[in-house]
Parts: sequence; structure tokens; C-alpha cells
Amino acid sequence: MDMKTTTLVPRLRQWWRQEIRPLLILVVVLCSIRSSLADWNDVPSGSMNPTIIEGDRIYVNKLAYDLKVPFTTWHLATWSNPQRGDIVVFYSPHDGTRLVKRVVGLPGDTVELRNDELIINGAPVHYSSLNADVSDQLPDVEQQQSQFAQEQLPTHPHAVMAIPALPAKRTFGPIRVPEGQYFMMGDNRDNSFDSRYFGTVARKEIVGKATDVVFSINKSDYWLPRSHRFLQPLDAKD
Repeated sequence: MDMKTTTLVPRLRQWWRQEIRPLLILVVVLCSIRSSLADWNDVPSGSMNPTIIEGDRIYVNKLAYDLKVPFTTWHLATWSNPQRGDIVVFYSPHDGTRLVKRVVGLPGDTVELRNDELIINGAPVHYSSLNADVSDQLPDVEQQQSQFAQEQLPTHPHAVMAIPALPAKRTFGPIRVPEGQYFMMGDNRDNSFDSRYFGTVARKEIVGKATDVVFSINKSDYWLPRSHRFLQPLDAKD
């Protein structure tokens, strides 16, 4: 072994111990936190308009319902379950894509949709007018093409919208939600790929509860920030 090799090996070991290994440990710890405790989710589509707008980055509380083994859907402990009206992040049973939707039907519920109006367990959900401050955050063209309302889910009223010009599944069911499953829908009812199309979602596939907009950028306006949406709750009750 020559002198250069003899000198290089200790330097590489020192570099590994002092630089690379601590950095790798930090990366693993941070990724584990994101996987099991808290995360954020970028929203590229308008399926949750007007509650969540394209370009929003939302906070996901992964401890809202349970604790999972990092990087898996295995539950270590469960202390709660999603409630009707919660906005949740889950893996789609269609293709495994991570989606953001609202819980509409709980295990054992009967869910029905008639002309874009929900009927849960045989009782029609009440609708009222929506505060214009909510719909005004959408582009003018989208506002002109859409209809807005406040859907009065018990204990959890929230905004919904419809786009009459689009072909959509406005009438659906009735369907009974199986045990251990949840029925998901987007707030943008005529432009959402949800449980009407891919079926109910297993409890184990729910990642966590989305509660707030962390920050938001307007991709159609030179990626400028929407500062008025920073750190805002997704629903008034949250």
C-alpha cells in the first residue's frame, strides 16, 4: 500500500463519520417525521374547489387518527376515525395515487346523490347560499361557469360547487358504505374523480387529516404568492 492510499483511507473514514453519516441520519429522521407525524400536500387539480384551490399547499396531520409505521400504512395505534365532513388525504383504490377529498359517507351509511344534492341515510342534506368571499378566490371565468352553495353537513357545513356545462355523475346510488370503508367526494362535484367512480376507500389507506393551507401560489399568474391564503384553515370550523 503506497503513501497516498494510506493517507486517503483515514480521510474518507473521517469524512463519513463527520459529514455524510450525520447528514444521512438527519434525512432519515426528517423523512420519518413526514411519513408518520406531519406532512404537506401540493394540490395540482381543482377537484376540491372552492375550498382548496390549485396551487395550495396544505398541512396534513398524520396523527389525527392514528400512528403508523414510517413509510407504510401499518397502524401501530388508533385513537380516532375520520368523521363526516373531514378533508382527508388517502391512497386511491383506483391506482394508488395520493388524493385529497372530503369524507361524505361513514361505515354503515347509505349515500345517494340526486342532481348534485346529497342524501345520507335517507335524509336530504340542506343547502344554502355561499358567502361570495369564498367563490371570489377563483378565476372570473370559472366563477361565471359555476354554481356555488353551502352544503350543511351536520356539524360540518362547507362550500361546494357545480359546473353545469361539464358531463358529470350528478345522480348516484343509493350505496351502502361497507364496514371499514369511507365514501369520498370532492367539493367541486362536477369535476372530481372520487368514490362515485372508484368506490369506497379502506380505512388503512387514509394517510391523515388536511386542516390548513400552509401557503399558496397562483400558477396562472406568474407563480405569484396568494398571501391572503397563507396559514388559513380549510374550513371555518377548523
